[in-house]
Amino acid sequence: MRSGIATSERQRSLRLTEERVRQAYDVLGTGDKQRIQEYWAEDMAWLVPGSNQISGWKRGLDEFLAFMDKVAYLTDNSFQMSWERVLITGDYSADIRHNTGHRAGDENKRLDIDVVHVLRWRDGKVVEGKGAIFGDGTAQFDKFWS
Repeated sequence: MRSGIATSERQRSLRLTEERVRQAYDVLGTGDKQRIQEYWAEDMAWLVPGSNQISGWKRGLDEFLAFMDKVAYLTDNSFQMSWERVLITGDYSADIRHNTGHRAGDENKRLDIDVVHVLRWRDGKVVEGKGAIFGDGTAQFDKFWS
């Protein structure tokens, strides 16, 4: 009986909820790979939209984390994603965000766009993510990273 209780608590802790989605993003800021691996699968893939130096597929957790470091470097750590809303259905979550920042060395080169990230989850971890940008935000995104 005791092992059944532990299993159910573990399953509940991995359930896809708004809180789990928010925690997955929050843990990225810690730089603690062991904690990050609790939310992001080693074999994950992430697609950055657009046609610029950071666009394309990031395959594997290490490549994804290197991408995150590059974004921080290129924006002098000014890149911010504010929360608007989280939606969940089945094994997918969608987080609606507002992204802002400026390029390192040029505070006049600014990013100010609305984004949706669609994440696919398995066993409590992100296995795939894709970003979507709307309206003239796509052109602004490409110009910002060029």
